[in-house]
Amino acid sequence: MTSTKKKVVLAYSGGLDTTYCALYLSKELNMDVYTVLGNTGGFSDAELADIEERTKQLGVIQHAALDITQEYYDKCIKYMIMGNVLKNNTYPLSVSSERAFQAMAIAQYAHSIGADYIAHGSTGAGNDQIRFDLIFKIMAPNAEIITPTRDLELSRETEINYLKENGITANFEKMKYSINAGIWGTSIGGKETLSSNLPLPEEAYPKQVVKTESEKMIIGFEKGELVSVNDEKLTPLEAIKKIEAIGSQFGIGRDMHIGDTIIGTKGRVAFEAAAPLMIIKAHETLEKHTLTKWQMHWKEQIANFYGMLLHEAQYLEPVMRNMETFLVDSQSKVTGTVILNLSPKYFMVEGITSPNDLMTDLFGQYGETSKGWTADDVKGFTNILANSMKIYYTVNQE
Repeated sequence: MTSTKKKVVLAYSGGLDTTYCALYLSKELNMDVYTVLGNTGGFSDAELADIEERTKQLGVIQHAALDITQEYYDKCIKYMIMGNVLKNNTYPLSVSSERAFQAMAIAQYAHSIGADYIAHGSTGAGNDQIRFDLIFKIMAPNAEIITPTRDLELSRETEINYLKENGITANFEKMKYSINAGIWGTSIGGKETLSSNLPLPEEAYPKQVVKTESEKMIIGFEKGELVSVNDEKLTPLEAIKKIEAIGSQFGIGRDMHIGDTIIGTKGRVAFEAAAPLMIIKAHETLEKHTLTKWQMHWKEQIANFYGMLLHEAQYLEPVMRNMETFLVDSQSKVTGTVILNLSPKYFMVEGITSPNDLMTDLFGQYGETSKGWTADDVKGFTNILANSMKIYYTVNQE
């Protein structure tokens, strides 16, 4: 028999907010709930199985886990690496960037099953509500958006109590922290991140420090894309996973990001992202050796805008495709290997090798020898370079 209930697709992560929403939509609003998890590489098979099993307690009609990791790399991570994108010179846009791909996948799923509604568990205080709403409005315009956590202004304590009252079992102690994991890093939010001065406790980080002796890592790039780690040929996704597995054992990539939200407030979030930070800094160093001064200058401008628009929920804005074209074109000579030294809580880029290294001794060595110019050349060049300023200060008598 066909159900007469309204059909709702819920963006589901297995966390507290979306667990509450699944039960609320089913029990209180009497809807047929379809949960969808957009996996961007942050879940193991065991975790995915546990999440699906939990949905059975919540009255969910059907659960789907969509693996969008490859698409996320091909259409976003690749460009963030090419652009060395770090929000406020700190945050690799781990959650900010993956939300667009989760929202697009969920919107497509909602369309495929003819959903009447589409829902998410974002609060009314952060960026994610904008990211989900915007994509849903564009890609699933016929499905009305429902947001219980936002509309009811629920606290985490209220949600936990509701679940307990309805016999839902879960690790509620763990749910005190909001953890969003993906292949491009993990963000952690809790009571400490609501303050301006408190650090996140060690135990709140999902990955703990287990290595204390320093070791080397060699990352290989070809035209700006990852091709190897420690001389082992790998796909970009395999390389990211291997770098993360090694770097996270040192506790590398932990930091606290403070920035401006889309809705105008200041926000603070902790994160761990060993692979993104090591890859970006390695790639940036290789670029310093293989790109010209003006290529570096304009790349920085373009990449800054790319990261900002990505953060501001503008992934579908056509100008993003224009910037991606520029970034790819800039990478034709960015080929070589980068040597890193890893230690507990930090790493250092030691050097690079590249057939396109512009730090060549054919024209001289900085501060030592000059083969492509003479002393008289420099004197004449300096006279011309100073000319406009000499005119200014002469005219203005300053």
